[in-house]
Amino acid sequence: MPPRALILAGRRSGADALAASCGLTHRALLPIAGVPMLLRVVRTLRASSVATPIAVTADDPGLLHANEELAAMTTAGELVFHRAGASPATSVADYFESGADSPLFVTTADHPLLTPRIVDHFLREAMASSADFVVGLVAGTVYCARFPDQARTFIVLRDEKFSGANLFLLRTRGALEVPRFWTRAEAYRKKPWRLASVFGMSNLALFLAGRLDLHGAIERVSQVIGARVDTVLLPFAEAALDVDKEADRIVAERLLASPQP
Repeated sequence: MPPRALILAGRRSGADALAASCGLTHRALLPIAGVPMLLRVVRTLRASSVATPIAVTADDPGLLHANEELAAMTTAGELVFHRAGASPATSVADYFESGADSPLFVTTADHPLLTPRIVDHFLREAMASSADFVVGLVAGTVYCARFPDQARTFIVLRDEKFSGANLFLLRTRGALEVPRFWTRAEAYRKKPWRLASVFGMSNLALFLAGRLDLHGAIERVSQVIGARVDTVLLPFAEAALDVDKEADRIVAERLLASPQP
């Protein structure tokens, strides 16, 4: 049975300069090579192995009627709206709990370079895992070989540095512990020492000392959260490039305006 799919398309708290620069209320509607990012992600998921309908979580149901193609899919029941919670983590937990007891694939609307090949590769590996929650990562060597001049935020570990890919699979009911934990951690984002205490001081010390490799870090994260967490290392550099800033938009425009084989 294919996993359900949820696209995070809500607005972030505070001003979104990228959306505002185009006169948009939602970054999800930012056009890349003439196509809104949300529509690109929806097309990608429809061509992948996820189940339908595909859900979009946001604060405004009008998002699904922003253009004719999205509206037609919504009318046909291929696309459904889910009211966003207080944060992306609470939105994911709420949607996962509200549906059938089946795996849930989650990605974001600001992911215009996502392809069916990337999604299916991730799902194939993630569904074969025995973990509760699986996250997609791209190694720094893979990303920098493809985009040597494009800045990205990396988690630096002993064996390699890694970037997130905004690809997640909640594989079992135990996966709910991950968004619940993240909600608790978000509450302390302006209190560094409280945040550090959530992850554990010994874990923080090992991380800062550069003594954790990916396997060790994931084992410790699993213990702290109370759920089995696993990773899928993706061989696609594009999986790590979401559109957070103007420089990302320029790169995505260039790639999608003249796609490479």
